[in-house]
Amino acid sequence: MNESWQHGYAHVNGVRLHYVTQGEGPLVLLLHGFPEFWYSWRHQIPALAQHFRVVVPDLRGYNDSEKPPGVANYRIDMLAADVMALIRAFGEEKAIIVGHDWGGGIAWVFAAEYPQATEKLIVLNCPHPAAFQHHLKTNWRQLRRSWYMFFFQIPWLPESGIRLNLRWFVEKAFRGMAIRKEVFSDDELQKYAAALQKPGVLTAAINYYRAAFRERVHHGERAFDKIKCPTLLIWGEEDTALGKELTYGMEPYFADRFEIKYIPRCSHWVQQEQPELVNRYMTEFLIDVAGCDPSDR
Repeated sequence: MNESWQHGYAHVNGVRLHYVTQGEGPLVLLLHGFPEFWYSWRHQIPALAQHFRVVVPDLRGYNDSEKPPGVANYRIDMLAADVMALIRAFGEEKAIIVGHDWGGGIAWVFAAEYPQATEKLIVLNCPHPAAFQHHLKTNWRQLRRSWYMFFFQIPWLPESGIRLNLRWFVEKAFRGMAIRKEVFSDDELQKYAAALQKPGVLTAAINYYRAAFRERVHHGERAFDKIKCPTLLIWGEEDTALGKELTYGMEPYFADRFEIKYIPRCSHWVQQEQPELVNRYMTEFLIDVAGCDPSDR
């Protein structure tokens, strides 16, 4: 681990979140996905910390963050409110929001619901929720790819099955999906397995999917305001869980600058498979869109 990374805890929105932080400057939050924890951003933290104050939480329910019981505690509005409270815990009213996978889903909702608090937005391999809703209704290929989301609605069975075959699940999820399989060493896979073995993590992580499904069943499809900040979408083209076609025609969802950077021969785990390229795209976007080096502010 990098010795300059600092670990800490913040009490936000009724939960205690663990985070890693490095650097000084404008605040950047990095939000991880499923089934990960803060460690999935290990390649981005030092690169961004050259210009920014980087804060990388374990999302509620994951690793060393608190794991409140019950599906309702993992509603998307609750997760977005965690982000707002975390920004304020660091003495700020706005931040650059970066999210991958489920972290990307939270980032999209946060940017729509807290536009005044979202300076810039970067999302990696997570489609805009409105586009995803549309494709789940019209795209049978994507519906088949999303089978696990429906399996996760079954009480206790998914986490029990994963727990019985945890090392196989972790290897299948990361190395099995990756194009560059060598980037997931045995040591790194063990770190993910150890984080998932902590009491309550698997149920909490799967409750994200249960809460999203119940919200859609009970309240119908969600309406989203346009994203009002500059936005970058980075997409590994060989994502077996989310098809590239989910990124097409997204321009109407934005009221400001929007651009996509596709990375060929790269899976869903884009920031871990192609860290140098992802870091360059992120840094160029964040500095160029500001018109200056943010560390000069």
